[in-house]
Amino acid sequence: MMEGCEYAISNAEAFAEKLSRELQVLDGANIQSIMASEKQVNILMKLLDEALKEVDQIELKLSSYEEMLQSVKEQMDQISESNHLIHLSNTNNVKLLSEIEFLVNHMDLAKGHIKALQEGDLASSRGIEACTNAADALLQCMNVALRPGHDMLLAVKQQQQRFSDLRELFARRLASHLNNVFVQQGHDQSSTLAQHSVELTLPNHHPFHRDLLRYAKLMEWLKSTDYGKYEGLTKNYMDYLSRLYEREIKDFFEVAKIKMTGTTKESKKFATLPRKESAVKQETESLHGSSGKLTGSTSSLNKLSVQSSGNRRSQSSSLLDMGNMSASDLDVADRTKFDKIFEQVLSELEPLCLAEQDFISKFFKLQQHQSMPGTMAEAEDLDGGTLSRQHNCGTPLPVSSEKDMIRQMMIKIFRCIEPELNNLIALGDKIDSFNSLYMLVKMSHHVWTAQNVDPASFLSTTLGNVLVTVKRNFDKCISNQIRQMEEVKISKKSKVGILPFVAEFEEFAGLAESIFKNAERRGDLDKAYTKLIRGVFVNVEKVANESQKTPRDVVMMENFHHIFATLSRLKISCLEAEKKEAKQKYTDHLQSYVIYSLGQPLEKLNHFFEGVEARVAQGIREEEVSYQLAFNKQELRKVIKEYPGKEVKKGLDNLYKKVDKHLCEEENLLQVVWHSMQDEFIRQYKHFEGLIARCYPGSGVTMEFTIQDILDYCSSIAQSH
Repeated sequence: MMEGCEYAISNAEAFAEKLSRELQVLDGANIQSIMASEKQVNILMKLLDEALKEVDQIELKLSSYEEMLQSVKEQMDQISESNHLIHLSNTNNVKLLSEIEFLVNHMDLAKGHIKALQEGDLASSRGIEACTNAADALLQCMNVALRPGHDMLLAVKQQQQRFSDLRELFARRLASHLNNVFVQQGHDQSSTLAQHSVELTLPNHHPFHRDLLRYAKLMEWLKSTDYGKYEGLTKNYMDYLSRLYEREIKDFFEVAKIKMTGTTKESKKFATLPRKESAVKQETESLHGSSGKLTGSTSSLNKLSVQSSGNRRSQSSSLLDMGNMSASDLDVADRTKFDKIFEQVLSELEPLCLAEQDFISKFFKLQQHQSMPGTMAEAEDLDGGTLSRQHNCGTPLPVSSEKDMIRQMMIKIFRCIEPELNNLIALGDKIDSFNSLYMLVKMSHHVWTAQNVDPASFLSTTLGNVLVTVKRNFDKCISNQIRQMEEVKISKKSKVGILPFVAEFEEFAGLAESIFKNAERRGDLDKAYTKLIRGVFVNVEKVANESQKTPRDVVMMENFHHIFATLSRLKISCLEAEKKEAKQKYTDHLQSYVIYSLGQPLEKLNHFFEGVEARVAQGIREEEVSYQLAFNKQELRKVIKEYPGKEVKKGLDNLYKKVDKHLCEEENLLQVVWHSMQDEFIRQYKHFEGLIARCYPGSGVTMEFTIQDILDYCSSIAQSH
């Protein structure tokens, strides 16, 4: 059509007109066709009418069917609703059964457990095990996490009340039984004290600890369920055990003091050290006063006076008493005995404290190093005062940690250890002030050991406090030595010899070196050495300056020789400088004494040659001195003739006797001094011979004795005396 109308684009109107004509032709053809098929249309209409009738019938049937289906639908809805209700009921029943099973399973306590809690035997191992299992089961029942709404159920409330009643009943039974065990243990241990009254040993608490540890799980249960009763048991345990340990420890220290002083238990009465000027045995007989028990008070130990006669061991603080007797006179066995006793005391106390602390940790379940909800009481006073009262209903008080609670309990239980140790230390110091050396080393070692285990433990703290007292006594011992050096007085009628404090320093140093070998506190000893040696040096010089009978050089020479010999023998590293200084002082004063004592044995000959040396100094040649009138050969021969060998020997003999009177026998320096004098004399002799050879050459003038004669004279004189 488009091909036949190529002009449609260029002549649209002609194209539209053509289309219109063709449409009219088609419409006419259609009308004619319809009119030709009228019969067929009538047939079609008839068929349509019949179809409408059929449709009406179908609609009627469908309506009836719909009515029938509506009835079925109502019935199905009723069935569906009924099924939903049945399902909901089943679900609720399942949930109810689950809740009932939960409550029954978690809140039902077996009859055997109930019986064990009500009347179980807490004395037998089997009964304790049954009670422990029952208590654990009860705790689980009480601690069950109830679901919402459970606590409103009457049965649950009744069961909870029943559990509370059972808990209260069993807590009372357990607390009462353990209190009885604590009391019985005190009686049982007291019966064994007599067995230890003569031995330096402490009773063993291991059997008691072993028996009580069977209740450890029950104590843990009590701690978590009824802290008030747990707290009460803790306090009662401390009260009973503190009294028991106090008796045991005081008796133990009583035996230690008896062994230290050598008294018998029947005759001694330790309480205080009275101010008597008598032997330690006599003093210690009244130490206990009328009670016959140790008071544990350090202040009651008064200063003991020292007697210069009587039993040496009674001179408790006189080891360094320069005017009375030397410390070396005391029996060394006494010190060794004290050292062993003191070590045994510490060795007995340490395991006792450690065992008790370990037991407390396990029994009261305090071994965890963490913060806890609370503790039984506030911190006690330093003097071992009682712990504070409990809060209402046993509510625990807060503390920093369970470790603090253990330490508080240990302080309360062993409150007598520190004063008793201080008492013993004071007594040892009075018996012999050198005992402070033994105590310092022993105590330092035990403190070091305890701090390595636990620096904050009761044992470490207590021993550390006592170590302070021991160190103070040691410092006082050193100060007393220095003070006694300053106060020493020497006799004006007899020669001085080795000063007492020099001999005391030797003994102190020798004893200290043996005691402090490989000790932890060597630094304390080195500081003491430095103070002592300076005091010795100063006071030797002071005494030498005040000496009237013995020449100053002799006092200095002998005592510094003794000091040098002591330091050389002991090889004390911190005193190397003082050793060199002592040697130098000894050498200087030996030379000074030799020159002073020897003087000018050939006095006129010495004056003659002094004149010769003066002329030479004025510028006269040595070989021309012999032409001087006052110093010619004839004058020289005249002076030499005045000193024959016989006179020289006599002078040397008198000199030997003089030196012998000055020197003391114990230092044995006579031959050393005599040899030095011999050397000095020979030196002078050689000096004179040299001057003769230079100033009078070829004169043939010689001394009337030779060097060999001098050696023979000196040897002969030394042998004759």
